[in-house]
Order: sequence, then C-alpha cells, then structure tokens
Amino acid sequence: MRTYDNDIFLRKVRGEQTERPPVWLMRQAGRILPQYRAVRASLSGFIELVTTPDLVAEVTIQPVDELDVDAAIIFSDILVIPECMGLEYEMIEKKGPNFPETIQSLSDIEKLDSGKSAAEKLEYVFNGLDITKRELKDRVPLIGFSGAPFTLFCYMVEGSGSKTFSKAKKMLYQNPEAAHLLLSKLTDTIIEYTKLKAQHGADVIQIFDSWAGVLNEEMYRTFCIPYIKKINDALQAEDIPTIVFSKGAWYSLKDIASIGSNVIGIDWNMGTQFVRDTVGSDRVVQGNLDPCVLYAPHDEIESRTKAMIQAFGGNHIVNLGHGVYPDTPLDGVKAFVNTVKSYSY
Repeated sequence: MRTYDNDIFLRKVRGEQTERPPVWLMRQAGRILPQYRAVRASLSGFIELVTTPDLVAEVTIQPVDELDVDAAIIFSDILVIPECMGLEYEMIEKKGPNFPETIQSLSDIEKLDSGKSAAEKLEYVFNGLDITKRELKDRVPLIGFSGAPFTLFCYMVEGSGSKTFSKAKKMLYQNPEAAHLLLSKLTDTIIEYTKLKAQHGADVIQIFDSWAGVLNEEMYRTFCIPYIKKINDALQAEDIPTIVFSKGAWYSLKDIASIGSNVIGIDWNMGTQFVRDTVGSDRVVQGNLDPCVLYAPHDEIESRTKAMIQAFGGNHIVNLGHGVYPDTPLDGVKAFVNTVKSYSY
C-alpha cells in the first residue's frame, strides 16, 4: 500500500478516525482556477484537453497546489466510456455534449463494443494517470471516476443533455430488454475501465450518477441499483475503495446505502438528520454543502461549513453537494477549504 504525505482522505474512506474531516471538491480542476482557464484558452476545445495526458496531469494537480485540498481527482470526462464503445461525441462550447448518432434500437446496442476490449482503447486516460502519479510525488491520493451506467445511458439515447431525459426514459418503459442490455454493456465496460484506472494509480473510484434524480424509486431500484452494485462489488473484490454519488435520488438513499460502497456521496438537497437516520452514524458520507454557499461572505461560508461538519459527525468527508460552479469566487473556495483544514474534532 502506497503512503502519502497527506493520507487523511484515504484514512477516512477506510472508516478510520481522523483529527479533522478531509476536504476536496467535485470539479475542483476547472474554471474556478485562472491556471486552468489559461490552459483551456490555448487549445481547440475541451476534448483536446481530455485526450492530452501531459495537460491532464497539469490541470489535475493545479487545485492541489492552489487550494491545498486533501485529494486530487483525475481530469477526464464521463463520456469517454460511450466513445470507447463506439459512440463518438463532441463537446459544443456553452451547450455541452452532443452525440451525432444515438442509440435507438436493440440492433444499435448489439453493435457496441464493451468490456475490456472497449476500455483498453482509452490509453490516453491511463497515460494521464501515470503522469499525474509521477508528478504528484505521493503528496495526496488520487481519485479516479466514471459515470454510472444510467447516466451514460441517458446521453447515449437522448444525444445531449436534457432537463427530463424523456427519450432515454421512454426506452425504459417501451423496450426494457434493450435498456437492460445497454446498461449491462455499460456496466461491464465501466468495471474494466475503473480497474485499469486503479492499476494506473487511482486510489479510490467515485461513480457519478448525475441524472439519478429523473427516475422514481421503483425505476431507480430496477435500472440503476443492480448495475452500480455490480461495479462496486467488482472493485471492492480487488480492494479498490469506492464512493457512490447519486445526485437527486434522496428517495433511494436506503437502496444506495445497500450497495455497500465505502463512502456515500450526498447532494445538497438532503438534510443531515435525514441522512444519518437513513444510513446510520457509522457510514462514511461525503458532501453536502450547497455550491452556492461559496458566493456568500467568508464568515457565512465558515459558519455554514462548520455547522455541516458538526451535524454529520465524525464519519464525513467534506465536499459540496455537487460540482463547484465555474463562476464561483476563488477566495470563497479557499475560505471553504481553509475552514475545514483548521477544524478539529
């Protein structure tokens, strides 16, 4: 097992007692940092950055240098999974991802590559991990991630972002056989992809189910929980720690807890008492400050952060309830991180 200059994040992931809560931010490697914006401005677009290993390492390490967070998270994109399976995407500035071709039928799904043969195509991701580990010099642990099967399913069927993902949900109701086949292929690919990420230096894997909230409890239990659990079990069988973050699925928190991940990610819509009543005081949870709190005066950021820490208790990794927004003031982010780092139990 590797040792780190700062291992507080890993210790908390393993459920150990720590002197203070660890802290990192989803989307910490991004537009809140002027260094990141300078890198982006020199490139043709987002995809060029994602596919350039040296630059991936640079922007992954930037928030460790600037913010002194307790973990780095590799810079990448969840849509590399559909891409390696044979469904290419483009990133349109200010609009987001777009798939020129979408999944419409069972025959479309049957054509997709999956599993190890698909995951191994993402060599640029693994090269980025190798360089990042070398350049980090064991300062902090490195998080790898993947989108959850249903979230990737949404983009592949819908073709772009959506408020409702009604086209994707239509397949769940009209053609559940096809939906399950696509979710199974995605699951097999994610398992191989995240295992390879761990082999190339990721210490923890976080699964993002960003569009969980468009489903109800019954549908989430049918089309999401079994697949995330299969991923979680495969990783934990190889001693790879896991975090599961299902945004907007507060109604399924009990089912999410049953997956057995090391850490449960909590969005900002869930109250601390509800979370602890549902998952218990012994489970390690991560989150859940409203990202908009970071627009507030520093004294309010400090008071709300401390209140969250105290309410969750000791088994807690401090984070936002979703990714930090691009226009968030950098000094607000620093006030948040510094509040956590000066806290003691």
